Amino acid sequence: MTSVTTHCPYCSLQCGMRLAGRRSLEVSAWEEFEVNEGKMCRKGWSAAGLHGSRERLTTPLLRDRETGEFRAVGWDEALDLVAARIGALQAVHGTDAVAVFGGGGLTNEKAYQLGKFARAVLRTSQIDYNGRWCMSSAASAGTRALGLDRGLPFPLADVERTDVLVLVGSNLAETMPPAARHLDRLRERGGRVVVIDPRRTPTAERADLFVQPVPGTDLALALGVLHVLVASGAVDADYVASRTTGFARVRDSVAAWWPERVERVTGVAAAQVRELAALLASRVRAGGPGDPGERARVMVLTARGAEQHSTGSDTVLAWINVALALGQCGREYAGYGCLTGQGNGQGGREHGQKADQLPGYRSITDPAARAHVAGVWGVDPESLPGKGRSAYELLMALGTEDGPKAMLVHGSNIVLSAPNAAVVAERLAALDLLVVADIVLSETAALADVVLPVTQWAEESGTMTNLEGRVILRQRAVTPPGGVRTDLEVLAGLAARLGSPVELATDPEEVFTELRAASAGGPADYSGITWQRIRDEQGVFWPCPEGPTPHPGTPRMFLERFGHPDGLARFHVVEHRGPAEVPDADYPVHLTTGRVLAQYQSGAQTRRIRDLPDTGPFVELHPLLAMRLGTCDGEPVEVTTRRGTMVAPARVSEAIRPDTVFVPFHWAGVNRLTNDALDPASRMPEFKACAARVAPAVLPSGVEPVEVPA
Repeated sequence: MTSVTTHCPYCSLQCGMRLAGRRSLEVSAWEEFEVNEGKMCRKGWSAAGLHGSRERLTTPLLRDRETGEFRAVGWDEALDLVAARIGALQAVHGTDAVAVFGGGGLTNEKAYQLGKFARAVLRTSQIDYNGRWCMSSAASAGTRALGLDRGLPFPLADVERTDVLVLVGSNLAETMPPAARHLDRLRERGGRVVVIDPRRTPTAERADLFVQPVPGTDLALALGVLHVLVASGAVDADYVASRTTGFARVRDSVAAWWPERVERVTGVAAAQVRELAALLASRVRAGGPGDPGERARVMVLTARGAEQHSTGSDTVLAWINVALALGQCGREYAGYGCLTGQGNGQGGREHGQKADQLPGYRSITDPAARAHVAGVWGVDPESLPGKGRSAYELLMALGTEDGPKAMLVHGSNIVLSAPNAAVVAERLAALDLLVVADIVLSETAALADVVLPVTQWAEESGTMTNLEGRVILRQRAVTPPGGVRTDLEVLAGLAARLGSPVELATDPEEVFTELRAASAGGPADYSGITWQRIRDEQGVFWPCPEGPTPHPGTPRMFLERFGHPDGLARFHVVEHRGPAEVPDADYPVHLTTGRVLAQYQSGAQTRRIRDLPDTGPFVELHPLLAMRLGTCDGEPVEVTTRRGTMVAPARVSEAIRPDTVFVPFHWAGVNRLTNDALDPASRMPEFKACAARVAPAVLPSGVEPVEVPA
């Protein structure tokens, strides 16, 4: 069998793999791809399990609203109906009557075409995507502090060449296991790993220093660390003076955050705050007596645990302040970065499916950006709509007097992934028309009026941008089932029926060529990248502008200057506010959510793969809390917040704080509990902290509790 080199359909590592076979696909290692060197987690090895599944959708479906039942129809009937309903709604209510919701797992070509379809065909401003709930806080902070957001401004392998690695809110060993080898190699070199997390995760087991704060207090911890660095004279004054601005105000603002105050807020002992600061300020490679050595290279990486808060962007800014004060950003093998979550979380927000952005990571409010993109599309810049609602605000507006009356969903299972999900389901039900393009009948597709069956990852080609800013190529390995179309073909079919003033290509390489032109000159410039270059070079790092000679791409950013016009990084004063909802007498514990190794996102794919264990949700709680409740491992417990209740088996573990419970979010019901408070800058919901109460659950007669494997 001839194998095809491609990439895993899941997380932002985008591990390289080989696929072979026709009726049944086989996954094998692609050792030469340097991001994972042939290593994959169980999700990657079993990724072909959905191919040929009996649950694959292979024909469009129309739902009868009275009975709730679907009937199979042909493509022409389905697209004709959708186009007619869109036209009628826009004729009565205006162009913003139709919304578009995308996903961070869509290829760059799909994300680009979705934005073009919304703005040039529908002429609606109402477009956003689920990546708003992934990296938006880090993106907002990175742009404000460093002038440009690229998840990791350096290759992932640089992790093993630093001296001190600080992981804030990341369970890297479970969410992207092949990356954990870098932690092991770093420690083998003599480097140190710090993990900051309310849970002692498998990643924390690899740490030299484990810090376990109260959920939602990472910002206060960063303020305390910077306070100690300033007080001990560890700030790199020359770097701060030459490469940054705004430090004086930040220095003054952390003066009140002495370690004992930090301990009262975070639960982290004052001595441990000082220990962490001393580790970050340490010296290495001393030459002998009288030689203090050089500053340790420090790398700070944040993830969803720190970012999915109503103060998430400020929390990231606080940790960037620490890295800047130590002179680390723009230093080789050091600095700040974000561990992206979704497969195309980086590229997905660069090319136009986000409410405030045009292709090339351009601002939709910038007249020059609007003129450039309009020129590529062949439309009047004035015809392009302005900035729309962010993801959650868009969902809350659905079906309201001033909100959209119809929505098209591509690559997102909103009913499971949105916070306060019960209210989101109500808003979807209020629509006059809900259209969902998916590969299976997900929980969101089950609510749709029209379901459109689209190709999955192995059945189509397209580019992705991984967590390093490396643009890679997923290559088609197998013919899709009959009756299935690509998202590009769906959008082109609708555009033709709507009398589109622009042409929408259906060949992904042709779309990428147009994307290159639209991104040219923008912050995320892909104009010098071609599919052939990606094949030849195992991916190309953006920015990569087109020029008279091929640009090599940019593996490491900020070595000479930052992205602001003056080339300087910005310190930002931030204050600790804590979670929007804190425990009280009625809801006395913290609830936090996250992932488990065997599942991915809403589980729409992974829960349907036989080789992945589907244990269902569980509630992780400390033995002290379990003892107070009178419950034990495997017994059902009820978790209640101000938004809802769920029942799941208890998993008793000393890994969690006694004042906190953890529930993985891959199953229905979990996000009915989470808080929809939004970060004012990024519009990120507060998934990671809310107040809850836990009690033993009373099961119906005859129902036995489910034992949860450790």
